Amino acid sequence: MTKKRVVYFYDEDVGNFHYGPGHPMKPHRLTLTHNLVFNYGLHKKMEVYKPYRATNHDMSRFHSSDYIDFLSRVTIQNNPNLSKSMSDFNVGEDCPVFPGLFDFCSIYTGASLEGAVRLNQGICDIAINWAGGLHHAKKCEASGFCYVNDIVVAILELLKYHNRVLYVDIDIHHGDGVQEAFYLTDRVMTVSFHKYGNHFFPGTGDMYEVGVDNGRLYSVNVPLRDGIDDQNYASLFKPVINMVIDHYQPTCIVLQCGADSLGCDRLGCFNLSTKGHGECVRFMKTFNLPMLVLGGGGYTIRNVARCWAYETSLLVDQQVSTEIPYNDYLEYFGPDFSLHPDIASRIENQNTKQYLDQIRQTVSENLKNLNGAPSVQMQHVPPDLLCLEANEDQMDADGRQTDDETKYVLADNEYFDGEQDVDRDEAYLDV
Repeated sequence: MTKKRVVYFYDEDVGNFHYGPGHPMKPHRLTLTHNLVFNYGLHKKMEVYKPYRATNHDMSRFHSSDYIDFLSRVTIQNNPNLSKSMSDFNVGEDCPVFPGLFDFCSIYTGASLEGAVRLNQGICDIAINWAGGLHHAKKCEASGFCYVNDIVVAILELLKYHNRVLYVDIDIHHGDGVQEAFYLTDRVMTVSFHKYGNHFFPGTGDMYEVGVDNGRLYSVNVPLRDGIDDQNYASLFKPVINMVIDHYQPTCIVLQCGADSLGCDRLGCFNLSTKGHGECVRFMKTFNLPMLVLGGGGYTIRNVARCWAYETSLLVDQQVSTEIPYNDYLEYFGPDFSLHPDIASRIENQNTKQYLDQIRQTVSENLKNLNGAPSVQMQHVPPDLLCLEANEDQMDADGRQTDDETKYVLADNEYFDGEQDVDRDEAYLDV
């Protein structure tokens, strides 16, 4: 098998944003992930780029222009004056206004968009953006810690060159924003494996949500119950994906690797190990299709970093030690300092064999009803959204920006990833 050309996007600013005290979403996990990738030497197996920053225009290819304009204008200082807009756009509690909000969106969306352009132009086989994968954002509103749906923006770019794009989501939460965006079309098949039931967010993703009109049967949902483990997950994931590939014949894959499906996640209730989660990534790679790999959820950040660093190693075909290398955040990975910690939680597996068989059978019957892979009449391809020649801001051999040293900064009120599972400033309140 020929070696895959892998590009990896990282902006040293992305881990310094902070949603606010007590908020479970911690961009700092991206700094930890990159630190592990760098100290394992994986950057030497990839082309590492500081990504393009998406503009209002880029984001408005999917989102409404008034919503994007609001995101670009809102600040902590002026949000009382924009209270009606905040309500209209669902910005507030789960999706708070924080310093640099629009810059944060611009970084993670720009990286996914640039990854799509590089795949379209054949510059790489795999593009990795762990900052992306924010799958809940809707056309006109924020949702589930997500403001701009970088996945939809990237898929719209991929559709310029690809007749059929397959979207696969292994986050514990249903990929509702992406499904909704492509619910009426056969150009994108969305496949989401997620927890469903008991009012679990976002409450969508039933097995019988299959799409409508031209999109009928092109939405595939695999609703799971609490406690699923590696073996059960693989017993569903692999046959479902094989069936999807056989029937749909995609020419490109977008894989969302939300790490909240790992055991012991702060907001999750599955029992997947880093190896079990990574097996999904390894399996998707075997189809030898251009692939955009994105992050997503993940709220126990030491495990998120381990998982995405491990999956980076799988994508570049590099075996790495199970022992965490010395790095700037080594204390986060104690006491075991292992890439593959024992994170099998004690949540009972409620996914019976009969239930899993029923899902597999339902998906199989739906796919058999497809009329073969849809084709698209070839048309003039619109110009690419960005000129890559103007964005050759590549990192040097040590994984640092050529124009500036990578900065590892921990916000004063960032997540203190210890036993108390609280923010750093809150961890000392009782002292």
